[in-house]
Amino acid sequence: MVTLLAIVLLGFVLGMRHATDPDHVVAVAAIVSREKTILHATIIGALWGLGHTITILIVGAAIILFRLTIPPDLGLSMELSVGLMLILLGASNLTGVTQRWIERFTNRQHDTGTHSHLIGGHLIVHSHDSTSEAVISRRESFFDGLSLAWRKFGLFHILRPLTVGIVHGLAGSAAIALLVLTTISSAQWAIAYLLIFGLGTIAGMMMITAAIALPFTYTLRHFTSLNRNLAVASGILSMCFGLFLCYQTGVVGGLFMGRPSWTAH
Repeated sequence: MVTLLAIVLLGFVLGMRHATDPDHVVAVAAIVSREKTILHATIIGALWGLGHTITILIVGAAIILFRLTIPPDLGLSMELSVGLMLILLGASNLTGVTQRWIERFTNRQHDTGTHSHLIGGHLIVHSHDSTSEAVISRRESFFDGLSLAWRKFGLFHILRPLTVGIVHGLAGSAAIALLVLTTISSAQWAIAYLLIFGLGTIAGMMMITAAIALPFTYTLRHFTSLNRNLAVASGILSMCFGLFLCYQTGVVGGLFMGRPSWTAH
């Protein structure tokens, strides 16, 4: 029982720590730079963590169950995909593509004349009718507000962090699975550990995205020009870090040179 509890706690804590890896933080900063609420950013963090966990479970379980060996060129290619994803995220922010896609694919049916405030643990939703100047208010629980925010998300908001999380999971799945194999001999327990690790990553990423979104949402309300500068800075940072990762994998790692040298880390 003590051993089981130790595995659960260790997996969850390491999963939360894994969420703080630099490439993860840079990616979510680029994603939430255009978000208007902390709640939306937190859901994005959960979706990112879910995508990451899906990949970790699938690839990690395959390595554990079938004792697969990842070839150096494949391992470097998985890490290269992270760099390319960061470049794409940064470029889409800088060119305004992200904003256009958000406006096109986000469900706006609740936005017309409607806004909300969280007061005393309850979400107050106001609907303003411009013709009659009537104001209709209703109190909803926090979970009703969460449901409302989810419905307003739209396909783009769901698929983007989920896809980015899946790509990032590819780069780290081999190292995590191999680490588990060296400490847990049972395949069933090893896969269970991966699941707990993934849950920790989801929790950690939710907290990180909420923290990162704070300056973006605050400046959006009070300092519009500063908010634009922060969004541009996040895009530049994402592109620069992505180029650095591509250089590390392609040149230093030898992927572009035809002599790949890679170890899971």
